[in-house]
Amino acid sequence: MKGVVGIIPARMKSTRLPGKPLKIIGARPMIQWVYEAVAASGACERVLVATDAGEIVKAVEAFGGEAVMTAETCATGTDRAAEVAAGLSCDVILNVQGDEPFISPAILCRLAEEMKKDRDLQMGTVAVPLRREEAENPSVVKVVLDAAGHALYFSRALIPYPRNLPPAGFWKHLGIYAYRREFLLHYRALPSCTPEQAESLEQLRALYHGYRIKVLRAEEDSLGIDTPEELERARKLADNMGKRGKERGGENAS
Repeated sequence: MKGVVGIIPARMKSTRLPGKPLKIIGARPMIQWVYEAVAASGACERVLVATDAGEIVKAVEAFGGEAVMTAETCATGTDRAAEVAAGLSCDVILNVQGDEPFISPAILCRLAEEMKKDRDLQMGTVAVPLRREEAENPSVVKVVLDAAGHALYFSRALIPYPRNLPPAGFWKHLGIYAYRREFLLHYRALPSCTPEQAESLEQLRALYHGYRIKVLRAEEDSLGIDTPEELERARKLADNMGKRGKERGGENAS
């Protein structure tokens, strides 16, 4: 096995939050939070930011990271990751969205280990329990699983529809993926489909064309940032983390 490479797609032209990767959270740009989480997982031999923006390259290099320029024509984060993967010789690509600053390194490690353990697994991702207050939020992607832990469908709507049950025991999808490198290159070339276009969820392309996606279940939630409101939540969370760190430091000093 040739190892695992972490790729973080990042672009400046987010519709709802332009310049998102460089937004400051707790004195660091968002992209640095993600990069450091991927590096801290210990799962990757190399971590790369894939971007079409020179500003992001400069920011990544400023904190000691590695960034690669990709074509402006990349329509999705998967396209961007695949363009970089085409020039690599690794076996597994760990693709982490650039707007997940609080993603758990332990989850990333688990996902990479699952790919190493199951050589037949072509694509994997992660889900956590859906909170009731997230049920009607279209920014929160939901996933339904089969008995073996594979995805049946992803949606921005609440699925399954809770006609007879409250939305408890439902699953929220986190924006991280693991791919066999060769499958990622093949996946990129697959035609888009109506479900993918309707939901604006690129993982539906794999399901539409008959491929299975293994979904690891975890408890450690994250906070994907798509809106100014979510950015403010992230900043408050970072401030609280900083305060707790200072309090622990003071206790240790005493």
